[in-house]
Amino acid sequence: MQKKVSKVQTLKGSVEIPADKSISHRAVIFATLAKGKSVIKNFSTGQDPKSSLEVCSLLGVEAELCNSTLTINSTGKLSPSAQSIYPCGNSGTTMRLMAGILAGQKFNSTLTGDESLSSRPMKRIIEPLTLMGAQIEANDFKAPLFITGHELHAINYQSKLSSAQVKSCILLAGLGCDDVTKFTEPFISRNHTEIMLKSMGADICTEGTTVSIKKSELNPISMTIPGDISSAAYFIAAGLIVPDSKITLRNVGLNPTRTGILEVIKSMGANFRILNQKEVCGEIVGDIEIQHSQLKACKISGNLIPKLIDEIPIIAVLATQAEGETIISDAKDLRNKESDRITTVVTELKELGANIQETPDGMIIQGRTQLNGGVEVETYNDHRLAMSLYVAGLVCQKEILINGFEWVNISFPEFETKFEKLNPS
Repeated sequence: MQKKVSKVQTLKGSVEIPADKSISHRAVIFATLAKGKSVIKNFSTGQDPKSSLEVCSLLGVEAELCNSTLTINSTGKLSPSAQSIYPCGNSGTTMRLMAGILAGQKFNSTLTGDESLSSRPMKRIIEPLTLMGAQIEANDFKAPLFITGHELHAINYQSKLSSAQVKSCILLAGLGCDDVTKFTEPFISRNHTEIMLKSMGADICTEGTTVSIKKSELNPISMTIPGDISSAAYFIAAGLIVPDSKITLRNVGLNPTRTGILEVIKSMGANFRILNQKEVCGEIVGDIEIQHSQLKACKISGNLIPKLIDEIPIIAVLATQAEGETIISDAKDLRNKESDRITTVVTELKELGANIQETPDGMIIQGRTQLNGGVEVETYNDHRLAMSLYVAGLVCQKEILINGFEWVNISFPEFETKFEKLNPS
């Protein structure tokens, strides 16, 4: 699908941010492990969480999705499908979290993915799971993953990578282990797993960058999923760089492990406010009011990276409109996403006229630069790149054409519709 995007004069109004994708994944997966009825309101419409729902349904749970309310009835025990093959689509979260669960079952299973997912690294979960006694076969540590169900034992794992997916995988494997499973990461990654497991009765605790879990049975959950700050990031960026804009983003999750984008725009001198802040099911939620701002460059590295890893493509767009030199470093794991997000972001923003260069672990952006447009750009089957290029197109001098724009549906099917409501002209 090819999408035309033209320059806009202003953006005004409010947007209800759709459900958090990370929390939606965890809600359906964890509810599958809990005996009883779980009710999950405001479940994500993105294709990735639906992949998690499909896999859990194949494992024997009763699931009903009515509008945005998901009801899960589970015995708390998994049963294999006839084929024992579980398609994860494009979702790395589905594959990595389910691997932690399936490794300790009494049956064999195979986790498959689409072409993009099958190229992404799975060594990061296979190695620690193998240390726990798991038996997993893969081709050069990539999907499909052939898992032979096996009793697992607890480990104390020191991860070289700050990754919520890896952390969640090991914690889920540890749920069934005698003794204490510990996971330590260099910096704290998003902690939705820890919050939700604790609320469901798991024996879990956090000290610094170490999370410990003991053998636990989970209770059913009733919750309303907050809006996804990763989805809000595109509206945040657009509101800051499109002249004379003022928009309010409603129902945004403000978990401190996810708000790196807000820390960055604050350091860039952005004009924004947090309104109506409250706590919902252990997660902080609020509204964000954004106004057009004169931005300045900043440096992004270290422990900030895990808090905004998914937002770096749109931050790069922001940086093109900020005065000075923005340096993003310590972000080498961007190369292992749906695309190599260092190379693809740099390549496509250069096409639009950005002064940007690639580094081994990030990028350097010189601003403020006029984006020219008048070209076709590629998404590389990457939903976050597609949405970032759309926002860039809103300030380009000439119309741009985005190829492969349908990949937006992976996380945010309502993306274009919500932007159009802010620019009715």
